[in-house]
Amino acid sequence: MRLFLCEKPSQGKDIARVVGANQRGNGCYKGNAVAVTWCIGHLVEAASPEAYDERYKRWSIDDLPIIPTTWRVEVKKDTAVQYKIVKQMLSQSRELVIATDADREGEMIARELLDLFQYKGTVFRLWLSALNDASIRKALSCLRPAGETLPLYHSALARARADWLIGMNMSRLFTLLGRRNGLEGVLSVGRVQTPTLRLVVDRDREIERFVPTPFWSIEIQLCFAGTIFSAQWTVPDSAADSSGRCIRQAVALAALQDLKQAQNSKVLAVETDRVREAPPLPFDLSTLQHVCSRRFGFGVQETLDIAQSLYETHKAITYPRTDSGYLPESMLAEAKDVLKAMVSSDPSLQALAQSADIQQRSRAWDDGKIGAHHGIIPALEPVRLEHLNEKERLVYGLVSAHFLVQFLPHYEYDRTCAQLVCNGHGLQANGKRIVVKGWRDAMEGLIVDENDAAERGQVLPALTVDDQCLIQCLQLHALKTRAPRAYTQGELIKAMKNVAKLVTDPRLKQTLKDTAGIGTEATRANVISGLLNRGYLYTKGRSIHAADAAYTVVEAVPAAIADPATTAIWEQAFDKIEAGDMTLESFVTKQTVWVTQLVEHYRTTTLSLHTPGGPNCPLCGASMRQRNGKHGTFWSCSRYPDCHGVLPIAKQTLIKTHRRTRRRSPPKGG
Repeated sequence: MRLFLCEKPSQGKDIARVVGANQRGNGCYKGNAVAVTWCIGHLVEAASPEAYDERYKRWSIDDLPIIPTTWRVEVKKDTAVQYKIVKQMLSQSRELVIATDADREGEMIARELLDLFQYKGTVFRLWLSALNDASIRKALSCLRPAGETLPLYHSALARARADWLIGMNMSRLFTLLGRRNGLEGVLSVGRVQTPTLRLVVDRDREIERFVPTPFWSIEIQLCFAGTIFSAQWTVPDSAADSSGRCIRQAVALAALQDLKQAQNSKVLAVETDRVREAPPLPFDLSTLQHVCSRRFGFGVQETLDIAQSLYETHKAITYPRTDSGYLPESMLAEAKDVLKAMVSSDPSLQALAQSADIQQRSRAWDDGKIGAHHGIIPALEPVRLEHLNEKERLVYGLVSAHFLVQFLPHYEYDRTCAQLVCNGHGLQANGKRIVVKGWRDAMEGLIVDENDAAERGQVLPALTVDDQCLIQCLQLHALKTRAPRAYTQGELIKAMKNVAKLVTDPRLKQTLKDTAGIGTEATRANVISGLLNRGYLYTKGRSIHAADAAYTVVEAVPAAIADPATTAIWEQAFDKIEAGDMTLESFVTKQTVWVTQLVEHYRTTTLSLHTPGGPNCPLCGASMRQRNGKHGTFWSCSRYPDCHGVLPIAKQTLIKTHRRTRRRSPPKGG
């Protein structure tokens, strides 16, 4: 019997329909010499420390580090029934097709069971990019040998074991060290979650410490041949900052007076360039989450859930958990059918689809830039829009638009820069004239990049050298630099994916690929959701902020654990394991040595762990807490009654502390 092992029931139902397993059984489908069953995510999980030794039930620094010699897994209680079904069916099968999601985690969900049951049968891999019938049949016709995807399993195991070693040991270590200083609760430390906290903490600190700098600009309204246009005063280098802004008010005021005395400005040079702008790529998951956050205010987990629903339930799009926006060149042959399905699903696309050049080959078609999965595009078969809810229609519309634009003309415009002089002062006027709207016809209202200048810009008159432009009016603007914006969930996802761009250390920058990130497409949303649920992060409007506990963790743990670059280097190691350039064993050995060294270094360390805003005890250095006494509020040592250190709370100090707490802590009920 050939057995298909899927990741979830919905997947099993789709595959069963195609392979002819039409008889529904208990946790499975059966047919003639074929059966389909499924996991429900991971049916087993990494064993906790106490499963290795009961003494680990009690947390003690003396027992650290905890390093398993033989790694164990335990059956998850809530899916134990399905576990037994899968075990029984595997024992009856001599040929297995792994049909879980085509990624690291999907590979691990199946392979961990095969290892646990010591499965001896023949194994194949079904590699699906979509769950519609046509895609399933195509994948069935080219099953992969099991050995091709085995490195994915090793890569997933490396990730899981690194997470276990760091999470179990570092959480226990810093929680116990914190308790020595009177810090209650658990300090949760994680390979991905802690660097993610660091990103938000650093951004919040930038905002908190930001001091606005005043600067001045002069806007001049000019007129030539009956056309009024705007120019900007060119700031002399002696009065400009690194961004070219005037930071000397006296210089700006003097320039304003000089300009007021003139009636005309003279054109010194005019330069016009034709700009051809290629369409955006199809979506990878992170980009989809970022755009949906900016455009619709969706949370990153919400966007992932919507995309999963479009993929699994409605069969409307291809596999969403992809890190690539590129498409395989072989799929060009299917493009006509995809466009046809899009128009059948949404007849309003008819006109744009008719103008599409199916022979056009955009930069999206590139085999060299595709890993396990290609960009997210509409499926080969039509979808009934009335079956989608409003949010699903919005996301489907975005995915469709990003595919359609691959076959539309480039967006073209003329960019003009005119240099002028007025009473000894330089002026500059920038203009833009759209020549070909091109692919932007399909993206009306969907472009959310605030730096995109595609639909902005004035049209300049036809200027030539020595033309005289009449000065209409002048305006001095007194401005201030703005603090960095707080992260939104979508921007945090983007920062996690492109963390290499935030690294300043030249040695690390050389090591990291430009595409290095922390977490994966499949896990980043879960990491952010987990941090929100545990109170380390909180939202305010669309912004996301670090709570007090996040500051405490980031300040307590070793810099390497909180540094996003360290985690990005680990992710590159996982890629090497997947590519066969590094072994699972060598990676885990290195992590074991590193964790052991960290534990030994910090075992006797006294940390100063305290909630931001509170002072340290003048007697023992521990954190202090506010207490209410007969004569009001005061600071008391957190180690009381072992230490009796106290400090008064000055009125201004109390106000400052309350303000900081309000900014960093979640609002009530939030």
